[in-house]
This record gives sequence, structure tokens and C-alpha cells, in this order.
Amino acid sequence: MPIVIKPCDDGLREEYAFIELQGDLKSHSETAFDGKFVGDLHFSKSGTPLLIIGHHLMYGKETKLDKPFALLEKCQEDGNVTYKVRCVVKNKIIFKTRPKPIVGA
Repeated sequence: MPIVIKPCDDGLREEYAFIELQGDLKSHSETAFDGKFVGDLHFSKSGTPLLIIGHHLMYGKETKLDKPFALLEKCQEDGNVTYKVRCVVKNKIIFKTRPKPIVGA
């Protein structure tokens, strides 16, 4: 069976990246993080990724993936199955140091 893969025609060319964390993320309410706000991702003037989760700050590093990943959307029309390419993920941001507490003055 042939698999048809089409690029999206919506004109959006957003840049996506994986975020890799060492350890676990736990919520106080023991609920899943699906669709919920987790934290803020910023980049310093020098390009260093900064992740703020609650009162914790983590410094990261952006690297290229060995092999890119494609995010596909399955579409079925008139019995035909096609896949649309939503985006191609080429980078990942790694946070492997322990978080530093943010302390107010």
C-alpha cells in the first residue's frame, strides 16, 4: 500500500524543538500535564535557553538531532489515506543541570 505524504499548504513554517529534561516533573495535584502550562522558555542575549518552572530556573543547550523527526497528520478522504507533514523537528534543547531556585529580594 503506498503512503502519500504531502507538505501542508497553510503557509506556516514554525520552528519546533524537543525539550529534554533530566529527572521527573511532578505536580502538586498529581494530575497529568497534558495541555497545561508548565513553564516559560526564554533565550538569553547570548542564545542560551532558559527554562523557568515555578520558582526554579534551568540553563540549557540547543543541539541538532542526529535524525530529524516529522510530525504527520493522518487524513482520510473517500477511502484514501494520506499524511500531511505538519512540521519537521530538527533541534532539541537539553536541560541537564539541577534547577536553581529563584529567590526574591
